Amino acid sequence: MISRNFKNILVVSIGFLSLFTAYGGLQSLQSSLNAEEGMGVASLSVIYASIIISSMFLPPIMIKNLGCKWTICAGMACYVSYSFGNLYPGWYTLIPTSMILGLGGSPMWSAKCAYLTITGNIQAAKDGKKGSDVINQYFGIFFFIFQSSAVWGNLMSSLIFGQDTNIADISEEQLQTCGAADCGLTVPVNSTTNRPAQKLVWTLVGCYIGVGVLAILIVAIFLDNIDRDQTSDFRENREPFLQTFLATFTLLKDWRLVTLIPLTMYSGFEQSFLSGEYTKNYVTCALGIHYVGFIMMCFGAANSLCSFLFGRLAQYVGRATLFYLAAALNFGCIIGLLYWRPHPGELAVFFVFPALWGMADAIWQTQTNSLYGVLFPRDKEAAFANYRMWESLGFVIAFAYSTFLCLEYKLYILLAVLVLTMITYPIVEYKEYKNPTPPIEKGTYTKNKDSDDMDEGKVICQTEL
Repeated sequence: MISRNFKNILVVSIGFLSLFTAYGGLQSLQSSLNAEEGMGVASLSVIYASIIISSMFLPPIMIKNLGCKWTICAGMACYVSYSFGNLYPGWYTLIPTSMILGLGGSPMWSAKCAYLTITGNIQAAKDGKKGSDVINQYFGIFFFIFQSSAVWGNLMSSLIFGQDTNIADISEEQLQTCGAADCGLTVPVNSTTNRPAQKLVWTLVGCYIGVGVLAILIVAIFLDNIDRDQTSDFRENREPFLQTFLATFTLLKDWRLVTLIPLTMYSGFEQSFLSGEYTKNYVTCALGIHYVGFIMMCFGAANSLCSFLFGRLAQYVGRATLFYLAAALNFGCIIGLLYWRPHPGELAVFFVFPALWGMADAIWQTQTNSLYGVLFPRDKEAAFANYRMWESLGFVIAFAYSTFLCLEYKLYILLAVLVLTMITYPIVEYKEYKNPTPPIEKGTYTKNKDSDDMDEGKVICQTEL
């Protein structure tokens, strides 16, 4: 029989899987579904800009008042609103729902990270294990399940839009403009980039709305409210509003967080590159838009499997080894993409790059989230809000220069941020090795007077001041 803590991890993971089956699929298709006047890309820019604003103040306020569970539910509702906006896409529907999604996104992700960290520390205290090892495993399980959403979301779009059989031939002349060989600012328009029939769009978006609502119900019904006592205490003994409001910025006084900014921003750069530049300038340009779903499914499958694997391996080989592996994989891919001329005759190569990128992204996601949980166990809300803020800034910068920089220069920028990351990250790792952060499980978890079972969710997490 699985423990209650493990059950909660599964509930959170399945909830996010369902939610991002919808959002991930919509995100991959925005540039083609809503291409008029760049409306789709503009909506994505608004989303991540709103996440930055949200990260500045909302996560600590919402999590401390509502608790992790209900903050997650509220954030999920914001994501579903974006799906509704895509039913009748326009500037007056997409932009407002993009802002709503962005405002709810940071609290939701911060609450998820805090929930996994609290649950991992509780289970570690119960089993007599290191908190960091259990947290690593829990994040690995989460991303194993969560990252498969890229498979299911893109499978849905591929099957539904696959009913449109109007696929054009791509000329040799057009192939010369694909990849980094040409500037890559524009992809020649052909029938593969036409918007699918409106009926098919409504069918797909309707399915996405359904799985989004299902995600909210799963979390609301089945997830334990493990920090209920903390939120009650907070509401009864409120900290000064300004203190809570500025918690995200206050944590920037910690040099470790500042040093991790390049690593965190790189996560945004590398994700936006694959979903935006690679799919547009390599896949759509050389194969057609009908292949984008299959390519992203390959990325999602590799990411999902490697998230589980690396979450387990971390306790044996160490975090640093995995980060260096991710850097080597991305470095090799970037160099390869600089020189590769995409051609339909090399179909397998189109899948090799996203598979390797998925392996690397699995490490960036699981280990960076885990690292934040280990370094800032007593400031979880503010720490993960910073994580979401700086990662979103990476997305926004990448979107900002996407329309006016040549693809070759975008690859050089990505490479430069990667190199900076591998210079700054080891500093934090070395200092942590020399002076480990005191694990929160030592003297911070006490049993409820009414029960001796720490696995029944009746555990009070006493935050050290």
